[in-house]
Amino acid sequence: MANKNLFTTLRGMLLPKTDTVNQAGAPAYGLEPKQALAQYAATGCFGRTFYGSAEEQLQRVLEICNAVEPAFVARVAIYSRKQAYMKDMPALLCAWLSTKNAGLHEAVFAKVIDSSRMLRTYVQILRSGVVGRKSLGSAPKRLVRQWLSSRDNATLFSGSVGQNPSFSDILKMVHPKPEDAAREAFFGYMLGRPYEVTALPSLVAQFESFKAGDSLEVPDLPFTMLSALPLSKKDWAQIARKASWQTTRMNLNTFLRHGVFEDESLVLELALRLSDPEEIKRARVFPYQLLTAYQNCDAAMPQLLRDALQDAMELAIQNVPQISGSVVVCPDVSGSMSSPVTGHRTGSTSAVRCIDVAALVGAAVLRKNPSAKVLPFEQEVVSIDLNSRDSVMTNAAKLAAIGGGGTNCSAPLALLNQQKAKADLVIFVSDNESWVDATQNRGTALMAEWAKFRQRNPQARLVCLDIQPYTTTQAAEREDILNVGGFSDQVFELISAFAAGELEADYWVGRIESIAA
Repeated sequence: MANKNLFTTLRGMLLPKTDTVNQAGAPAYGLEPKQALAQYAATGCFGRTFYGSAEEQLQRVLEICNAVEPAFVARVAIYSRKQAYMKDMPALLCAWLSTKNAGLHEAVFAKVIDSSRMLRTYVQILRSGVVGRKSLGSAPKRLVRQWLSSRDNATLFSGSVGQNPSFSDILKMVHPKPEDAAREAFFGYMLGRPYEVTALPSLVAQFESFKAGDSLEVPDLPFTMLSALPLSKKDWAQIARKASWQTTRMNLNTFLRHGVFEDESLVLELALRLSDPEEIKRARVFPYQLLTAYQNCDAAMPQLLRDALQDAMELAIQNVPQISGSVVVCPDVSGSMSSPVTGHRTGSTSAVRCIDVAALVGAAVLRKNPSAKVLPFEQEVVSIDLNSRDSVMTNAAKLAAIGGGGTNCSAPLALLNQQKAKADLVIFVSDNESWVDATQNRGTALMAEWAKFRQRNPQARLVCLDIQPYTTTQAAEREDILNVGGFSDQVFELISAFAAGELEADYWVGRIESIAA
């Protein structure tokens, strides 16, 4: 009979050796610079996380940018904005490029700075000096002027909300030349300088007329530009009718308080908007935003709108893979997962926690794969009864209600090995800060358990979805292991491609490098 101790030792020697420690101080594998930058680009919001400060995050990102070629930074900036739907990170990477490569900076600027909010963030970052310059300089000024020139007056006015810098601050910095009388009057109006009233763009004139009480027609402007005004129930109804998809999602309770939903036809109109596939796609919605909207609905919210949010969720998770074989999903419900998913930010900390995102991924996978096992874990696996026929919202709420305990990423695999379970795909959703199972052996406990699991399941694949901006993992990258970061629906598409064997050897980084900068 074979010597089991001998072969167990040999198997342990084949594990990749850990080369760093994670934020919790336990052995881990460090991500390569390109993958680390991709991780930050998909999860980093420059907020204080459970294990790190915003300043540390910024410094680390800049260090990694200097360690890779500018062309890759450019591609990551585009990925971060267009596929991960981030804001501050792509603006930072674009600003960094302004000091390193003028051609790439210009190419990225047009693709990343796609809204007034992004423009203000970009200018704010440049002026802060964090990328090595405290003024815009000639090239950034030219690009900002081109950006302004490419937008009509209505778009610029609608996007003029916000400070530090304000829209007028930007105008003073770049000195755009008005193309016509309407633009000249508009710039004068925004700068508080004399202007020709009769030449004002129609939307600005409508806003001033409405403010003065000379018009009862609510102008088609963002909610934030109107909500400070004394508004009637009829005004609120008009605002709701003209609101964007995201504004509608975020202000359902506000509309309810102001009597908007007393009009049943308007309730139906907003329900159709919320569940419209094109509107959802255009809004770049995170699935977790729908979960939050649903959970925060007032008890008096019309059922039609609650149902619309659930319909929207089904559309938002359409990229969740349907696996022909068996699937196991392991959401981390430990104490560190109670941290806000976008970090603590003064005045704007998200109510959405990491555990909410992990729970949502678990519920979404179960929805698409009814036979999937869901193994939430902290120090050990937590027993829970989920019904695949229940809505994603319902199961996500059950999972998110667990919470607490230390982090032991190897616990689900240890249980599967104990049960001699079979599976084709195992998905972990975690912050990767495992410490309960810290070992002095060659590799991590997770890799040791995965090696045992693969002996029974030689074709199995492991996905480690990390939703925090750290640079270590518990599972070393190789052909059967995918490390990916983020919390947009794009991660589902990556998981699906990996499960189907469609990703190339460099996996996630390879996808980013294929982006045209």
